Amino acid sequence: MLVGCLQMQPAAAEVGANLARISAAAASAAALGAQLLVTPEMGVTGYAIWDRIADLAQSRDGAIVQALVATAREHGIALVAGFPERDGATVYNTAVLVQADGAATFYRKCHVYGPLENAAFSKSAEHSAIVEIAGIKAAMLICYDVEFPEMVRAAVLAGAQLLLVPTALPRGAPAHRVAMSMVPTRAFENNVFIVYAGLCGEENATPYQGNSVIVGPDGEDIARAGMDDTLLLAAIDPARYAGLMLDPYLNDRRPELYGKLV
Repeated sequence: MLVGCLQMQPAAAEVGANLARISAAAASAAALGAQLLVTPEMGVTGYAIWDRIADLAQSRDGAIVQALVATAREHGIALVAGFPERDGATVYNTAVLVQADGAATFYRKCHVYGPLENAAFSKSAEHSAIVEIAGIKAAMLICYDVEFPEMVRAAVLAGAQLLLVPTALPRGAPAHRVAMSMVPTRAFENNVFIVYAGLCGEENATPYQGNSVIVGPDGEDIARAGMDDTLLLAAIDPARYAGLMLDPYLNDRRPELYGKLV
């Protein structure tokens, strides 16, 4: 499967502009043969818009999801995008995976980062569903989620071969280490592909790290962005790694030693 990973600078609180950017990337990726495009965390609305999130939040049957469904159908591509989801009085940091036929699967962020996110969003307690795309089993995480080994391991133990991770990583030394080292380590220690799609540039005085990446199960970069708007494309083929001598962490793990940890 050919997958796309969009790194983009968001237009703060400009839903129409961001949807247009995502649609254009979907068209380009599909024209090049991609079957899946992963876009950043809160990419539909912008991320550093803390005073606007509650106003921009929409339900799962709102105009944002309808527009994403239309984009996926028009271009014949599966699409992951992030938006603030309203469920009654509660708002979640949500990613939606829309298949080319319009079927939608939702994931709400479990690990909410820092005081601003905690003020804006509720924490979910639900793991991602495992969804098949072009014969590959995939699960979603959002940004900070992937930094917790238990979250990645749980998804892989549930059957995921590919993790789809929209992110909005603020620039800085710790963020650089997350993007450059931690994400590849998560892939390697779980023998899983990861598509880590982030924001770039600056939004409301918040600079973003960039460095979006598509990583193989051996922990090596297949494709990586720098600091600017980028559309990455890479082939995801589990069979290519089947004969490699990857460390057998999944087979050799001893969960009886870990208590409640996976």
